[in-house]
Amino acid sequence: MNLFDRQKPVLAISRIALAFAWIYQGLVPKIVCRSPGEVNLLKPVAPVYRIACSLITYMGYGEILFGTALLLVGASWMFRLNIGVLVVLLGWVVVVEPVLFTQPFNPLTLNVALIGLSLVALHETKKNGPEPTGVSN
Repeated sequence: MNLFDRQKPVLAISRIALAFAWIYQGLVPKIVCRSPGEVNLLKPVAPVYRIACSLITYMGYGEILFGTALLLVGASWMFRLNIGVLVVLLGWVVVVEPVLFTQPFNPLTLNVALIGLSLVALHETKKNGPEPTGVSN
């Protein structure tokens, strides 16, 4: 049975889009093409470049795992967790690199969009009841 067989298309699309965003953000700017911006965001906790690079790699794998979990676990708590994590990450950027909010495709626009998708998914899970995979809300 497909993971999305008995789900409304809106919930399936939301889950796939959220998973894609997390997996992409973990893979491309953190593992495949280490972004200097990612290093700058870690300066307060990892002022040594090599340590920051190691942390970024681990964070990338963590984001890939989190994206995969969003794809596989459609329980409402996952979407609430996603919103919480996005708010915390947004707060970190406000403190560490507020200039990023002036850039195109900045953290505010990305996080607000992902929070919106999470709210849509939460709404859909409440309408649809428990997940067909047996994971409860």
